[in-house]
Amino acid sequence: MAKHSKAIAGRKSTAKKSGAGSAYAALKAVVDDLVAANRILYNEDIVDGFGHISARDPRDPSRFLLSRARAPGLVTAADIMEFGMDGEPVKDKGKPIYSERFIHSEIYRARPDVNSVVHTHSPTVVPFSVTNEPLLPIRAGFLYPEVPVFDTRDAAGWTDLLISNPMLGKALAEKLGNNSVVLLRGHGNAVVAPDVRVAVYRAIYTEANARLVLQAKMLGGPIKYLAPEEAAIMNAARTRVRPGHGSDRIWELLKSEAMGPSGKRGHRA
Repeated sequence: MAKHSKAIAGRKSTAKKSGAGSAYAALKAVVDDLVAANRILYNEDIVDGFGHISARDPRDPSRFLLSRARAPGLVTAADIMEFGMDGEPVKDKGKPIYSERFIHSEIYRARPDVNSVVHTHSPTVVPFSVTNEPLLPIRAGFLYPEVPVFDTRDAAGWTDLLISNPMLGKALAEKLGNNSVVLLRGHGNAVVAPDVRVAVYRAIYTEANARLVLQAKMLGGPIKYLAPEEAAIMNAARTRVRPGHGSDRIWELLKSEAMGPSGKRGHRA
């Protein structure tokens, strides 16, 4: 009987260690992707000294992972911090943190399907936030059903345009709705996705699509945007995990460039 009890205890201990190991591996994978994502977005001129990307914590969906306040091109694994849905750090409370972390916390709170959030000041996208010209898809099918524009004046009157408190974060999340991208008037955008790699892909192609719309407008005449049906087919293909295809191919290429010696920063940070 004693041997049987010891055997059961041994199996429980092994299972516990295995579970802890799996959780650590999942966490490490997400942290590694976040570091690479920061470098990629900087390398591709989607962010500069400002902007940030987060991921929902794979161990606890009520928490998310985000770098301490630091330029994206310099982010390392040691900079990644854990935050709660109140937008406050769980520990490491003495470190500097992004004032606009509420973009992330309130979107995660409102959208259980979202596991990664990017905030950028994508240069070609910003003009679409201050004009009546909608950002419609030419290549980026994920821009359907729409790309709404959030104006801080509608929620809080005169501000510095930063989403620096939960109230503004909640209003932004409500404006985002079930879309993948929301513009911030005169400021930038927020992009959401089911994981970090897709979020990076969407952030880059939001900027690329904005450039295409601008160039097409300069040529004049009506623009043949993607039909919703075409966009749906494209999105279905992009969201399938297929090594060497879709966002996986983009990630592999851009990571090698951003993390290698040919990138803006490479491994010098």
